[in-house]
Amino acid sequence: MRFTYLKVFAFIAILVIVQGCGDDTPDPPQKTAEELAVEALTGTGSLTWETSGGGTVKRDGVLVTDNFQNFELTLSSTSSKTYTSRNSNELFDASGTWSFAGSSFNKFILSGVKPAAGREISFTRNADNLKLIFTISAPGARINGTFAVAGTYEFDLLKK
Repeated sequence: MRFTYLKVFAFIAILVIVQGCGDDTPDPPQKTAEELAVEALTGTGSLTWETSGGGTVKRDGVLVTDNFQNFELTLSSTSSKTYTSRNSNELFDASGTWSFAGSSFNKFILSGVKPAAGREISFTRNADNLKLIFTISAPGARINGTFAVAGTYEFDLLKK
């Protein structure tokens, strides 16, 4: 009888030792919705999105890519959320800051004084493509008092 208790005790001891030798590496913490959205727009720090190479721009469903040739939008999240733009046909400021609109983290707002500033810009990223959609309504839809820019814009940009 004593021999049986020793076998059971030895079996339990071996089981405890084997169990203790498992992988103790904790799972990495899950990213928040905001962290995922920042990563979609800026990668690990900064990403440039452009029309060159096949990107398009539509205004009210009409292709206007010719007005935005070589357009670039660089979004950064390093020390603060900043942006720069090039060849925006006066629609975007040359630089400024950006922030998320609301708690869904699928829209952002650019600072500045140009027509796109202060508008909620919805975004969707699919691999190396970024779609931006926003509306500029009157008043405030003119550049230099003459060029009308009111409308719904759809930017289909490519990762540079």
